[in-house]
Amino acid sequence: MKKDKIQKKGFRRGIYILPNLFTSFNILCGFYAIIASIDGEYVAAATAIIIAAVFDLLDGKIARITNTSSRFGVEYDSLADVISFGLAPGLMFYLWALKPLGRIGWLAAFLFMACGALRLARFNTYTGTISSEYFIGLPIPAAGGMVATTVLFCHKFGISGGANPVVILIMLYTLAFLMVSTFKYSSFKKNPKLSKKMNFNVLVTVILILIFIAAQPPVALFLLGLVYIVSGPITTIKYHKLIKQKEAEPHKTERHDTKPV
Repeated sequence: MKKDKIQKKGFRRGIYILPNLFTSFNILCGFYAIIASIDGEYVAAATAIIIAAVFDLLDGKIARITNTSSRFGVEYDSLADVISFGLAPGLMFYLWALKPLGRIGWLAAFLFMACGALRLARFNTYTGTISSEYFIGLPIPAAGGMVATTVLFCHKFGISGGANPVVILIMLYTLAFLMVSTFKYSSFKKNPKLSKKMNFNVLVTVILILIFIAAQPPVALFLLGLVYIVSGPITTIKYHKLIKQKEAEPHKTERHDTKPV
């Protein structure tokens, strides 16, 4: 009896309010995005998904800063991500552009959500066993955010509702593949803290990016998302080339040493 009380007490202590509250806001935004998509309000749905990404970023940061990370929080965050960045973007893309394709359209939306869930399951399995400097595969918030910014980008240029279904289908399959791929994406966890000194040019660049985002949010977020998505394959290719060069250097040295005088 005492053992059960101790276990229940430990379970209660393992649930921290602040980070999980932000995770709950993440789910709320994802659920609203689903409702807005069903009602045909795709701009509102896309905006809700982006706000959900902000909450997803904050809950992890707050958990690390306040030292309130827990296994419960990790699992709760994963379930929230499946809703906000898997189900909501997939459904939104289907209703927005893929519905004319029928079964092919909703299967693509399902594949996107399924690959996102697999990506999260793999991430939770490998937590603590691989470097935290990078992610293996495209993170699902980035994939869902790319879907949302695409809708906003098209609406900005007056092609909302008239996007080519085939192009959207290819994009959705590509994002699904990148999530379950082994491409390395930066986690930005190795970046210097804001309290530390930084190069003046870096500060100017950050300010210019923020001004660009404030001036043209749909265009800026779409381009930033596109750059991040492309960075994975490029980083992985460079990484493999660097390994091959390091493996080839000892052989060159040995050949140079054994050269007759």
